[in-house]
Amino acid sequence: MKIFALIPARYAASRFPGKLMKILGDKPVILHTYLNTVATGLFDDVIVVTDSDEIYSVINEAGGKAIMSIKEHASGTDRIAEIAENIDADVFINVQGDEPFVYKNALNSLCKIFLEPSTVVGSLMHRIEKKDADNPNAVKVVTDLEGNALYFSRSIIPYLRDEDVSVTYYKHIGVYGYRKETLLYISKLEPTKLEIAEKLEQLRIIENGIKIKLAEIKEWSVAIDTPEDFERAKKIFELSTNTSA
Repeated sequence: MKIFALIPARYAASRFPGKLMKILGDKPVILHTYLNTVATGLFDDVIVVTDSDEIYSVINEAGGKAIMSIKEHASGTDRIAEIAENIDADVFINVQGDEPFVYKNALNSLCKIFLEPSTVVGSLMHRIEKKDADNPNAVKVVTDLEGNALYFSRSIIPYLRDEDVSVTYYKHIGVYGYRKETLLYISKLEPTKLEIAEKLEQLRIIENGIKIKLAEIKEWSVAIDTPEDFERAKKIFELSTNTSA
């Protein structure tokens, strides 16, 4: 099975424009993401897919691989689908460009989902406390008994009606894997009502009857969505640098 990692890298992020080119330590965020993804050794190839000449240049100047997307895209999924159509691979892992601390074990868990032939889309989740589940910026997921997503929401799910009942809350990690034919099919689907309501593109997938298999992991990296996230990432980077020195 041939697995490629594709990293969609849009420059003009709505909440934090230019975040992928912010300097973390001695490199831009996007270059950390690329190099750390390559360093996992899990993939037959790793490619950054971008709309930015600046991002394209920084990856190529570092000896990496980057491709300019031709069309305008509403999501990272659509951006990587444009490139995946012409790549000979079985599975594509969509690694978010704004998550520079790539965890090999987590990505390996995602890749392993596709050893099951029936899996066409895979993703990740980890356990969180109820206080974190109340945060609408933390996307929650509930699954069936086989680990397939039933629903994703910014609201707290499941709702705990009786306080003496024990439930586990899971945060969805926005890293996906797709079989090639499924990725190309999904990219042609129109936005759905629940997707528009929650602003979650994964709802388009399950609304169209496509199963998303979830693997549980223990931890995941910091996603840089805001300037505050970037400040947190700098502290983590400094700590990791001092620990390894």
